[in-house]
Amino acid sequence: MSHELKISATDGTGTFSAYVAYPEIDPAPAVVVIQEIFGVNKNLRDICQKLASEGYIAVCPDLFWRQQPGIDITDQTEAEWKRAFELFNGFNVDKGIDDLKSTLTQARTLPECSGKVGTLGYCLGGKLAYLMATRSDADCNIVYYGVGIQDLLGESGNIKKPLLMHIAEKDGFVPADAQQKIAAGLKDNKNVTMFTYAGMDHAFTRIGGKNYNKEAAAQAYVRTEDFLAKNL
Repeated sequence: MSHELKISATDGTGTFSAYVAYPEIDPAPAVVVIQEIFGVNKNLRDICQKLASEGYIAVCPDLFWRQQPGIDITDQTEAEWKRAFELFNGFNVDKGIDDLKSTLTQARTLPECSGKVGTLGYCLGGKLAYLMATRSDADCNIVYYGVGIQDLLGESGNIKKPLLMHIAEKDGFVPADAQQKIAAGLKDNKNVTMFTYAGMDHAFTRIGGKNYNKEAAAQAYVRTEDFLAKNL
């Protein structure tokens, strides 16, 4: 079962929507699913449905609403990539975190929610999931090939809850030197677990994408399932 949730922005500028998929069990823990640069598209909705089938309330907010509400594009055409990067470049990370905190609060107070809420993000969403680990009280956080985290390691001391990171060894958007900085900056934090996927490029779990790898995606998902089961 799925429907749309309306969430009020904390800065009073309006409301934004979130796609929500509900499990059959009640109450259930929730996962805030954080979008890539393509908006809340079919790929993200399918992820939400998969999580719901495994017993989680999955909430995926529209984080591009301040630029254009309802972005729903793919990675299949040059025009869509161009639009995706325009949205990425116009995105205000701090406002995005505010919107995710609002989403987290609303998810936690849903009558169907057990009160436990984690986050899970991909690409841009991976960066935001890392920042939710450093700036929010989410119960756990999962990063898939997050971009720009090497520049945010100064916040790593704030990570007090479990954080799982999936890193693509050959990530075109996170080069080797950035990966080394991330590993060095987080290696002493007992709350952080990192897995590197040999030979994988960015977005290796995005079904239909040119870098999709079924085996590595499945391995990462099993680790994600175990992490969510343990922490939510």
